[in-house]
Amino acid sequence: MQTYLLSQQFNAGSFAENSTACPANATICNGASCVLPEDNFNATLSVVLSTVLTIMLALVMFSMGCNVELKKFWGHIKRPWGIFVGFLCQFGIMPLTAFLLSLIFNVLPIQAVVVLIMGCCPGGTASNVLAYWVDGDMDLSISMTTCSTLLAMGMMPLCLFIYTKMWTDSSAIVLPYDSIGISLVALVIPVSFGIYVNHKWPSKAKIILKIGSIVGAILIVLIAVVGGILYKGSWNISPKLWIIGTIFPAAGYTLGFFLARIAGLSWHRCRTVSLETGMQNSQLCSTIVQLSFTPEQLELMFTFPLLYSIFQLLFALLLLGGYRLYRRHHVKTKTDVEKTEETEDSKSVSSHAKVNGGFVSN
Repeated sequence: MQTYLLSQQFNAGSFAENSTACPANATICNGASCVLPEDNFNATLSVVLSTVLTIMLALVMFSMGCNVELKKFWGHIKRPWGIFVGFLCQFGIMPLTAFLLSLIFNVLPIQAVVVLIMGCCPGGTASNVLAYWVDGDMDLSISMTTCSTLLAMGMMPLCLFIYTKMWTDSSAIVLPYDSIGISLVALVIPVSFGIYVNHKWPSKAKIILKIGSIVGAILIVLIAVVGGILYKGSWNISPKLWIIGTIFPAAGYTLGFFLARIAGLSWHRCRTVSLETGMQNSQLCSTIVQLSFTPEQLELMFTFPLLYSIFQLLFALLLLGGYRLYRRHHVKTKTDVEKTEETEDSKSVSSHAKVNGGFVSN
């Protein structure tokens, strides 16, 4: 299906030159806001940037794999309690939250459907980068992202069938299984190489990880900026969708954290589950929306996936900043712990020397 983009409002000169606010090739006109077919420049820019971002993402996931220990990763697969908790958050909490928010704010049926699609999407790869920066469990983070992407092939149709009944026929929603499969391959292959490098050359893996974590942070911001360029719009959408786009990711982070804590997971795993829950694959949501709806329907909800991705990134950065401040003032760093252990060891040696008349045993 051809991609449609919302154009920004025209300036006063455009109104003076044309009797109508929209150009002749506009498919929808609503005052100064129009839906236009994608131009050649945007199509070329989209291909180039998509290629660059895909390569960068593969490199970032390779570096994230360099922080995964094979034994611990396999331990999560054999004893998948953490993965199961993440599964409940991803395909239990998020779709239910989307459903409740749509009811509470009484949005239009087509808008409720796009909120539900976002809630049913698997976790995004940005959560792996952020899990690293908040000292999360990288083995759990990557295993959760992989499993949620794999399980999305069955869970997304099931969740959409359950929750969209009152608004639309779920069979009208086209799920791009090829895109989900590509996301899975793009995640598994570079991470597998990273795990292998960490297993064979752990010292080199640490260097790759540091570089990749910085590139990953840049990539997350770059994706948000690119999304704003490629999917530029009038942003003349319902205020209710703005509110939902703000509340939804915050609810995902909060509920994911508390459910993980109730399930008895450690603090660093709670942070991991929280990020995996709130961070959704908004690119997949945009693809589903474009494949499933007409240009007239897109006008009402096209920018919601981008809106969600902006706020999920904003809240994640706030959580990261808050954790870093807390860690700096309340938590001993690894260096501090090592110095404390050295001091305690020296004290125990000196006291032992006094008891033994100055002789220190091996």
